[in-house]
Amino acid sequence: MNNQLTCEQVTALLNFYIEDTLSSKLKECVRRHLENCPECMEKFISMQNMMNKFIEIQNEEIENPYATKQYEDFKSNLSAYVDNELNNIDSIKIKKIAISNPLARQDLENIYTFKRLLHSSFEKTKNELKNDYSKTTICQFKHDNADEITNTSFYKLTAVFFMMLTFIAAGVIKMLYF
Repeated sequence: MNNQLTCEQVTALLNFYIEDTLSSKLKECVRRHLENCPECMEKFISMQNMMNKFIEIQNEEIENPYATKQYEDFKSNLSAYVDNELNNIDSIKIKKIAISNPLARQDLENIYTFKRLLHSSFEKTKNELKNDYSKTTICQFKHDNADEITNTSFYKLTAVFFMMLTFIAAGVIKMLYF
């Protein structure tokens, strides 16, 4: 391997050099290049500072001042509040938390927005049902079947009537000739 690395190669390897994951030979080549190239050394220092800062931030526990036990109680009762299932005292507690806690206020606004969206979707679907062709088809089918039943009954009654007339006529003829 050539012991001379280009600036592009060193720039590509800087992250691995900082994390100490390069082979010893490659690490030595990068180190020598950094000693002789002020531009790459500047990139190295900048990247090392950035990585150290990132690790610091990652290790710190960033705590949200609004994520309290009160806020957790708020979240657990939020659905019941929106659906008017809480008693007056609990509703007032929820309102107080929503006023004083920006996180809770945002959650409440989000859930009301979601509820409006669901309601408008339901209304849209309900209005579309007025033009529901499957419903119209089923109604038409029921109507057609009712006509068939009526027609069938008419034919049956007519047949029974003619049979009765035939029996009567046969009885009269039998009486006349016998």
